Amino acid sequence: MTAFLLIWSPKKWPWPELPDVAKRVAAGEAVTDVWGCGFSRSILPGDRVFVHRVTLEPKGIFASGYVTRAPYEVPDATKKRGYRLCVDFVYDYLVDAHHEVVVTRDELRKHPFSVQTWDAQTSGISIKPMAEGALEKLWIERTGKRARPAAALAPPSDKPASSTKEQATQAWSAANKAAAGKRAARVAMYFSSRKRPDGTPGEGGGDSGDA
Repeated sequence: MTAFLLIWSPKKWPWPELPDVAKRVAAGEAVTDVWGCGFSRSILPGDRVFVHRVTLEPKGIFASGYVTRAPYEVPDATKKRGYRLCVDFVYDYLVDAHHEVVVTRDELRKHPFSVQTWDAQTSGISIKPMAEGALEKLWIERTGKRARPAAALAPPSDKPASSTKEQATQAWSAANKAAAGKRAARVAMYFSSRKRPDGTPGEGGGDSGDA
């Protein structure tokens, strides 16, 4: 199995949703995500990915997963080519890297990890077999052995996954829409219960019916 490196720089993307995402993964939820993969088109469904935090401490590898969709083009006007390549994957392990990592950057400087370029400028580079084997062994020692998430075994989908940032935004939007709907229903009930004989809204006492 081939493994690839994904890069996270908190300077470029603060990722405030990470603590909640880590809790969901720890609870056994199959959380999917989408990540840029640089220029790599050789990544295949089922391949292994490891996520490395760079630029700010704590630096190191803090997440792993399995690719669920091969690289696809996403329109991006900021790129000269007009698009960026992304892959979808499902986490099988994730910690809140705002506070901790599983394998530190200092550990990655030692043999056999040192054969690999870890501080890559872009995601999507393949991890050399010597480093991959040692990393997977150490990863299992520290995080435990787990079965692949069901999402990693499902047939590849043509529909792109939503990033954890997008998932959080959608959840927030849905919650606000639901709350707004409940408030509107309470307001409607208030006016319908206080109508005068002529059908106009009443001005009776009590609360406004708005939350």
